[in-house]
Amino acid sequence: MENLAPNGTSNGDNGGKFDSEIEDMTGKTGSFGSMKDDSTIMKGDAGAKAKDFAEYFCSYAYLYHQKQMLTDHRRMFAYHEAIMKNSSIFEGKTVVDVGTGTGVLAVWSAKAGAKRVVAVEYTDMAKMARVIVAQNGVDAIVEVQQGSAEEMEGVEPGSVDIIVSEWMGYFLLRESMLDSLVRVREKYLKKEGGHMFPSHATMYWALIEDERERQVKEQEYQQALEDWQTFSHQTKEFYDLDMAGLTAQYEEEQKEYYLLSSSWAELRAEQVVAEPVVIRRLDLKSCTFEEIKGVPETPFKFVIPPKDNNEPVYVSGFAGWFTTDFFGNAPGIEPLPHPTTLSTAPDVGYTHWGQQVFHLVVGLELFPGDVVEGTVALVRQVENARLYHVEVAFQVRRGGVTSKLVRHKYQMP
Repeated sequence: MENLAPNGTSNGDNGGKFDSEIEDMTGKTGSFGSMKDDSTIMKGDAGAKAKDFAEYFCSYAYLYHQKQMLTDHRRMFAYHEAIMKNSSIFEGKTVVDVGTGTGVLAVWSAKAGAKRVVAVEYTDMAKMARVIVAQNGVDAIVEVQQGSAEEMEGVEPGSVDIIVSEWMGYFLLRESMLDSLVRVREKYLKKEGGHMFPSHATMYWALIEDERERQVKEQEYQQALEDWQTFSHQTKEFYDLDMAGLTAQYEEEQKEYYLLSSSWAELRAEQVVAEPVVIRRLDLKSCTFEEIKGVPETPFKFVIPPKDNNEPVYVSGFAGWFTTDFFGNAPGIEPLPHPTTLSTAPDVGYTHWGQQVFHLVVGLELFPGDVVEGTVALVRQVENARLYHVEVAFQVRRGGVTSKLVRHKYQMP
């Protein structure tokens, strides 16, 4: 744990390690990666679609995965409240459920009074959705279509009153399902009076204490390096093969895996050590492809709050989460009669999204009044446009002294 001294160096055995620890973010770019709206997947390239199915869609075809989401009661409650308690919005309307899964949102939409519901599912889970729709007595209203939501059958462009979807990934944007949702919105949703459920989304960024997990990752990293040394020594001894030329590459791979990859966490509220900041807001009725590709370099600033006896605060990294709101956003129409929010913040308890945690390579020991400020960006990976890199640059300010800039580039697998 690093203790930033007044001169910007580090107290203790590590000697100025904080000041000299600068992790360069290689390959930094101002764009958001390769998944443009005219990408090979969106053009219908068969090979790209097959790869996308293998890497993303196939997992959603299993009931165990669907069950994980269906047993997330905060998720279920928020959508149930938003649909059933706003039944006046659904009465007599045409609804499309994008990525219907087991068809739950489509069933609720029908029960809320929709005259027609088209539930679209790309995977074989569509077969399970048909079972659920029939067992819940709404098969005369709900039509389950298996295929791409962008190419629905029997739905005229500009004819849909409401689009419902549970599209959110970890830290909101992971999986990039929002791309499909926006294409469906642009093609099918009525320009005047159309509703998006949810209507808005917000991304939060926070400073956290999670030292035990950070140290576990560090220990696993060190063990991996020791294992390599043993392997390298034995390979030389037993087979007269010198592997030393690969040591640097192996260490870099292990560092990326153990130290510079985000992890899922169920944080407690008290682990958030300063007021979270908003890094992105999206109006889902009007957001553009450019806006949903990621988060451009966005500034943040955290001030360590007062504590009893001026005790130190241990900072282990950053965390990200999101909220989605069902507020109503059709131009010229009043907000929804029953607004609802789905939050994945630490203070609400368990959701299957949890929070994404980005541990520091070197933890920090800070004190009330210290300031941690910098920038964060989410950038789509070139290799897989559904995944992201998270680029963080920060420094610590105490009084008139500011530490050197620390940069980390994290994988968000």
